[in-house]
Amino acid sequence: MNQVLANLVHLLTLERQSELEFIGHSQDLGFPQVFGGQVVGQALSAVQQTVTDRTPHSLHCYFVRPGDAKHPIRYSVENVRDGGSFSVRRVIASQFDQTLLVMTASFQSFEEGLEHQDAMPNVPGPESFEAELALYRAHAEEIPERVRDLLTAERPIEYRIVENQNPFRPRPSIPKRHMWIRAVDTLPDNEAIHRSMLAYTTDYGFLETALHPHGVSIGHPSVRVASLDHAIWFHRPFRLDEWLLYVADSPSASGGRGFVRGQIFNRQGQLVASTSQEGLVRVQGRETK
Repeated sequence: MNQVLANLVHLLTLERQSELEFIGHSQDLGFPQVFGGQVVGQALSAVQQTVTDRTPHSLHCYFVRPGDAKHPIRYSVENVRDGGSFSVRRVIASQFDQTLLVMTASFQSFEEGLEHQDAMPNVPGPESFEAELALYRAHAEEIPERVRDLLTAERPIEYRIVENQNPFRPRPSIPKRHMWIRAVDTLPDNEAIHRSMLAYTTDYGFLETALHPHGVSIGHPSVRVASLDHAIWFHRPFRLDEWLLYVADSPSASGGRGFVRGQIFNRQGQLVASTSQEGLVRVQGRETK
């Protein structure tokens, strides 16, 4: 397996301290705080290890405090209920006895039922687009020197954005994004790993969709963006080492907050997961449009 991808799989595996206690280490991505997707992915990894014969169908998170990437994170799981078909778990992620994130996750035994879904958007396949990493490398001189090496380094997940543009000189556009995502190498045949990896990935570039109409990006020094909550619904099995289309839109921004919704399709057009998030969106020194 590609070493960068193997490092991420290891990051999301966690060290089990007891039946309901886990420790996760952090990675420094060049931001002042831990990447929110890391905490979501690790929290899901923790709760998945406390439920047998059932798979998660939804999770809801609140980000309470930013985490410190230089220190490990403790994940404490509470068994809320094991019913006839569903199980519910609650997990608190903390550092220095302070809560970083609270997640509630629901699990269900497999069963047949009615099926319908939205149609997959008709966009060109991933072969039509360059990796986002290539764009960052092409504009490396515009990246602050302190984070240049981190932002142009090899990544475990490849992102190919349909509406790609220079992230350092963005133009106003509609609040919608289509992004092809895939792990850079083959992952183990373990559905729990694929779900934790997808949870990690869904936070990347998601809230940025709310900035599109205003011609600013998270790379701008006047922009402050932080996730407040995050939710994921798993609809169907999937593999993250095969291309998935992540469709995001932002129907509203107000009160210093932006709201985004997402749908994730496989290449066969199946809707495999849905997401939503609200986050802090502040632009200092200018009015948002």
